Amino acid sequence: MASKKGKSGTKAPEQTFEEVRYLKRLIEQRTPVRVRLSDNQEVSGILEYFDVRFLRLTRNGQPNLFLFKHDIKYLIEEGV
Repeated sequence: MASKKGKSGTKAPEQTFEEVRYLKRLIEQRTPVRVRLSDNQEVSGILEYFDVRFLRLTRNGQPNLFLFKHDIKYLIEEGV
């Protein structure tokens, strides 16, 4: 008899919506963020808007940016 050792039989959800909650909190609290892109460039600013494909980053004294999510390595809160 084969055993299913280590398997619970339940599958992890494909979407948890935690990303949406986190990005909304960053927008509401106007938390400064630093974004590392896939080409290792870094940009900083305040997240103003997001949707399924991109983020809008507002920067002081520089043009605002629309960043495609597939070009982002990671996002980190600044000054935390």
